[in-house]
Amino acid sequence: MPSIDIVQRHNKSMKDAKASVDRVAEKIGERFQVACGWKGNTLEFTRSGVNGEIRLAKDEVRVVVNLGFLLSALKGPIESEIHRVLEREFA
Repeated sequence: MPSIDIVQRHNKSMKDAKASVDRVAEKIGERFQVACGWKGNTLEFTRSGVNGEIRLAKDEVRVVVNLGFLLSALKGPIESEIHRVLEREFA
């Protein structure tokens, strides 16, 4: 069961939405040393203690994150930051 599951509606084209996710992934990768890779319209990411994906659809983006035991204590701040970034990129 995912620790975090967030859906954000958007009205961008798939190309623009994918570019937004790429910007987010670049920042996440630099800040948290997360490895990322695209599989179709899904960006998968992983590092020790966390894994998940960002799924793009025509009118929404969904972020699913599985937190390990240690990071689960930081669920609130992590979830807040995801909401902030999604609103900035997709609202």
